[in-house]
Amino acid sequence: MPANPLKKYGRISSLILRKSANRKLFKRGLADERVGFDRRPAAGCRTTQSHRKWRSESHCAVLANLRPSRIGPFQCGARVRGGAGEPDHGLGDEPTKAAQRVLAGTHPDVTVLATNKVTIGIDEVRDIITTSEQMPSTAPWRIIIIEDVDRMLERTTNVLLKEIEEPSGHTIWLLCAPSAQDVLPTIRSRTRIVNLAVPSTQAVAAFLKQNGGFEPKIAARAARLAEGHIGIANLYAKNEQVMSDRDELIVGVLGLRRASDAVLLAGNLIDSAKAQAEAEVKVKAAEAEADFRRVNGLGAKDRIPPKLRGAYNAIAKKDELKRQTTRLTRDVLDRALNSIASIYRDVAVLQNNAEDSVGLINLENRSSITELSVRLTRGGAVRRLEDIAVARRRLAGNGNPVLVFEALFCSLIAS
Repeated sequence: MPANPLKKYGRISSLILRKSANRKLFKRGLADERVGFDRRPAAGCRTTQSHRKWRSESHCAVLANLRPSRIGPFQCGARVRGGAGEPDHGLGDEPTKAAQRVLAGTHPDVTVLATNKVTIGIDEVRDIITTSEQMPSTAPWRIIIIEDVDRMLERTTNVLLKEIEEPSGHTIWLLCAPSAQDVLPTIRSRTRIVNLAVPSTQAVAAFLKQNGGFEPKIAARAARLAEGHIGIANLYAKNEQVMSDRDELIVGVLGLRRASDAVLLAGNLIDSAKAQAEAEVKVKAAEAEADFRRVNGLGAKDRIPPKLRGAYNAIAKKDELKRQTTRLTRDVLDRALNSIASIYRDVAVLQNNAEDSVGLINLENRSSITELSVRLTRGGAVRRLEDIAVARRRLAGNGNPVLVFEALFCSLIAS
């Protein structure tokens, strides 16, 4: 593998993360050969040996395969090569001017579609398709990035499919999803799949210490419990209540003995998830209102002019806040499912004598997990992981969260 594997790819040098420190982690993953690139040309693309560039006869689409819950708050982007003023073509250690604009979200030819709702709306996709038809203003390509493409409904995805089948010759699409299987086969078959590596626990801990200033013990524990998710690791490190809620959930699952325990634990989990989501939505709304005042030159106590009241009131609109709360509640519950699954992952590790090679996630609960590994058969541990997967599918299908978790916890009771 060459010293810089990104040189093999043309106008898009790499998939990056919007936080510069996270970009370094990703590049380190490339250097360690933990990220694999399929060098075969995608449909409609051909590679020229003389320039080692991706060139597009019609278009290129890239599907960034991000594992479940690995995206966190860091948005995928495209590191665009500089022009004549960038002698290193964007491949140096320091980001070029073009890359800095991408990281800051100010590049005119890079558009990101993200949502804080449960699903991506069809109107949002139609708007971004209109943007994709426009010629780039400063760069050779227009880059369109869609985060969480798996949050699209089928009819919304069909609208996107039309554009991918008959694309603009100057546009490159980057579609981010937890896995390729979460995207419709019709979309998947028309994209080049890039699997992004999950940062190691040591890399995440180093990131937290360097960028968050957290103590080594806190950073190490948060990184271990987050299982490679930088955003969740940062949340655990700075929010003691979230960490405490996770600890209570693990203890509660390990202590399940009766159906009544399952019902109580499910109720507590749902209440905790809603409280976390509502608190985060309020913080975000307050930040958005403060930004609105700052942009419009208003002080914290200044009255909103009549011309701006409509836009200001839309920030904290009740329906919008409710949608955001629903989305965040589901994210918290999804994180809870990952935490529950980590218990049975640790059980399987102990049953197969693999602790020395892969380690345990829930070290604080080692004695209880050891006891559970004795009570359960290997098949029983696998079945419970399957039950967790069923619960995840039911939540994705808009199942009642209380009923979903009551059924899950009842199925996890070990005899």
